[in-house]
Amino acid sequence: MRIGRFLFKGEERVGILKERHVIPLAGDGACADWALGAAGSAPHGEPAPLRSVRLLAPIRRGRVFCVGFNYRAHVAETAQDLPSDPVSFLRTTASIVGPNESLWRPRASTCFDFEGELAAVIGRAGRHIPASQALEHVFGFTCFMDGSIRDFQKHAVSAGKTFERTGAIGPWIVSRDEAPDWDATLLTTRLNGEIVQQSSTGLMVFGLPELIAYFSQITTLLPGDVIATGTPSGVGSRRSPPLWMKAGDRIEVTVERIGVLANDVVQEPDDTGCAGA
Repeated sequence: MRIGRFLFKGEERVGILKERHVIPLAGDGACADWALGAAGSAPHGEPAPLRSVRLLAPIRRGRVFCVGFNYRAHVAETAQDLPSDPVSFLRTTASIVGPNESLWRPRASTCFDFEGELAAVIGRAGRHIPASQALEHVFGFTCFMDGSIRDFQKHAVSAGKTFERTGAIGPWIVSRDEAPDWDATLLTTRLNGEIVQQSSTGLMVFGLPELIAYFSQITTLLPGDVIATGTPSGVGSRRSPPLWMKAGDRIEVTVERIGVLANDVVQEPDDTGCAGA
């Protein structure tokens, strides 16, 4: 099942995507816990052609747990040692847009990097989840683009990861029963049509069950929470010369059997803040 959020005739809805149509489900698509109930809801309205709706970020609320240095080749290109524990951080929802929405190259930096990732969406709450039971708490999988502002990341990881509209998620969630194996899936990132990252998700340092077990030690994982599993090698900051995203670029993250998350990059507008604040 492919399930997501969409805007149709000015109304936010949750729906199942099937044969180039969206089948609306009951509910307004605004709840953080829709992952538990939406899949079992009855159809509510006529199917709409996919081309007639605007897809939104499949998760509206919920926390986004991210992992760094989680592919061996990426660890090698950054001249790091393999981490003994997950290197983790959080992203804010304001830093993330949906499919086909514009990403902002910040006014404060030109060092806007790409990181394509596989992300898991939690569907059942849990605390202190054993790795052996972790996948039972996964609702499904989606694509993620963990955009990074590298010079600010030197101040603190969170500083480089929470600029507004610098990350993306979508285009939809593929339910766990139909999703590819989390540890044997091809992940590809393209910048302006050229492959810049490509790897099997089986080359992670910490697998998804381990990540779920790790984060659930820290906090209760809730429906709608996202775990972004890290990026493979090929990031722009480790190239010579560095390859930064700029206005006019198009970034695409493809996860085999899930779909393509595509976003265009624009320059951050001048009217996004309060002067003198």
